[in-house]
Amino acid sequence: MCQRPQGIPQQEHFRLETVEVPALSDGEVLVKNNYLSVDPYMRNLMRRSKSYMDSYQIGEIFGGAGIGEVVESRSSGLRAGERVWGILGWQEYSVHKAGQLLKMDPGVQPATAYLSILGTPGLIAYFGLADVCKPREGETLVVSSGAGAVGAAVGQIAKKIYGCHVVGITGSNEKVHYLKEELGFDEAVNYRLDHNLRIELMKTCPNGIDMYFDNVGGDISDAVFGHINDYARIAVCGQIALYNLVRPEAGSRILPAVLLHRAMVKGILIADYEDRLSEARLELGRWLREGQLKCSETITEGLENTIDAFINLFSGTNPGKQLVRI
Repeated sequence: MCQRPQGIPQQEHFRLETVEVPALSDGEVLVKNNYLSVDPYMRNLMRRSKSYMDSYQIGEIFGGAGIGEVVESRSSGLRAGERVWGILGWQEYSVHKAGQLLKMDPGVQPATAYLSILGTPGLIAYFGLADVCKPREGETLVVSSGAGAVGAAVGQIAKKIYGCHVVGITGSNEKVHYLKEELGFDEAVNYRLDHNLRIELMKTCPNGIDMYFDNVGGDISDAVFGHINDYARIAVCGQIALYNLVRPEAGSRILPAVLLHRAMVKGILIADYEDRLSEARLELGRWLREGQLKCSETITEGLENTIDAFINLFSGTNPGKQLVRI
């Protein structure tokens, strides 16, 4: 990153550089990066203001998870040829302490699952549902950005594992079809086409909304809060509708609905579950092997197109997890 954006990030906020790969020290490995992760939360880290992670600094390599192959090692813990994943950054080659990386199970297919259903999107979906929403069979769950990386995981788990009535909110008719026909959602709503979202939610959620998994915020969440049931549970995972605002906008007051319906609203960050990640990966991996879950991914080719892939997150053009193949 070469400058901090105001509003939606643009190409001029980044710089692509060619530099020499540093020599390895003892305990380090050189990784050839194969896939890079592109995520909405990265926009918040481009600000100077405090967030739940350290902000990116000007001139710093843009962070982000990735998977790759060890090509040189000065560590007994990792050998050349082994595939690993971790925070690799947006670069072709990267040097890391071996202890900062995790070996990939070659039996997991596709390998990109480590960045989608077995990565942060699947993990946050798992914990947000199990610990915040606490689904019960037959209840209604609404998930915003339903065709996004987290939303797709949330909807599949809620439907196929917990037996819920699942409604996804998304931004195109193609994604509506994708959610219902490919991922098994019961209903999906195109918020761009259905101008009165509250009416559409009344149609698709005739028994009200018991759980809401919020990835978006803004007008969409305002509409959802108008249709929640008593004792609804709301997991707040993201607020992508607000990330690029230069000035905060006035919105609906949701606390009267929270009070009236005795709803529970809780923000959820993956950092709160560091001691339970193995539990979640075990369950998610089993569901993936059994065919109950699908990896929902969009793959862009070439490091030079990473910025376009990142910017596209904010126009909603990518279904599933946005990845870049190097």
